[in-house]
Amino acid sequence: MRRREFIMLLSCAAAIWPLAARAQQPERVRRVGVLVGLAENDPEMKERIAGFRQGLEKLGWAEGSNLRIDYRFAPAGAQARLLARELIALQPDVILTQSTPATAAMQQETSTIPIVFASVADPIGSGFVASLSRPGGNLTGLLQYEEGITGKWLAMLKQIAPNLTRAALVANPRTAAFDYFLQSAKAVAPSLAIDLVPTPVDNAADIERAIETFAREPNGGLVLPPDTSTVVHRNLIIALAAQHRLPAVYAIRVFVAAGGLMYYGTDFVDLSRQGASYVDRILRGAKPADLPVQTPTKFETVVNRKTAKALGLAVPPGLLIAADEVIE
Repeated sequence: MRRREFIMLLSCAAAIWPLAARAQQPERVRRVGVLVGLAENDPEMKERIAGFRQGLEKLGWAEGSNLRIDYRFAPAGAQARLLARELIALQPDVILTQSTPATAAMQQETSTIPIVFASVADPIGSGFVASLSRPGGNLTGLLQYEEGITGKWLAMLKQIAPNLTRAALVANPRTAAFDYFLQSAKAVAPSLAIDLVPTPVDNAADIERAIETFAREPNGGLVLPPDTSTVVHRNLIIALAAQHRLPAVYAIRVFVAAGGLMYYGTDFVDLSRQGASYVDRILRGAKPADLPVQTPTKFETVVNRKTAKALGLAVPPGLLIAADEVIE
């Protein structure tokens, strides 16, 4: 081979090798942090996580291939700040939060890493975003409930228990948007001839004492807005409602599956899937400030007819027709 030809061959090879090397390089693994407000072994939490994973898989993200997900669990906000720091130390590309306390903890720890919240009732009042249409910072996500939903909850109570004149709004102000729902309920209750009884609670002892005190007077019912604290103590609440024969409407489906009377609200598993779509968009270059907070569009009604019978209540036909599911 002539010297000139040999030199040309080496030059061509040198040009091709970097291209071949780049083609063989594996796709960069992206990292997602997840901070949630329920226990790792909670059935409700497992369903939400499964929905999130399914949403990501449909969008082309697979754990162990091009994606790594790091989970931390903070039931009712316990150790949320510490767990938020742990996740941030892992330097994720984006973080998903579920619950107001988890989102607040994460916001306090970072102003640069994108955060997508999937279960927050009052993101403006909580200081997470400037507005729903223009979040303005490193947070965006999905609105859990608009405040007007309290009217639906109270109306359902009146529908199944026409003699009802009192309703206790039960939630933990530390872990739920208590004032957000309370003010809305106060505006609606008089039109339904219902006296609203604000019932803030903090732990199991508080819940037991508050419900027993409320039940001393007749014609009462319970409204349970979304709250990680009451979800943790759902079995106690359901047992107390049965013991004192109190009709109750819940904002989270798991209560009715565990024996509660009625549920009306958004599908939390579906919210998790939608959260995956925002995580996907951010991983592909979108900025949280440019992604408006989405309002819920899918609602469902579930009635536990067995529980109604135990309480001596007849489920009216209108409520049965409206129900997406009736538990017999």
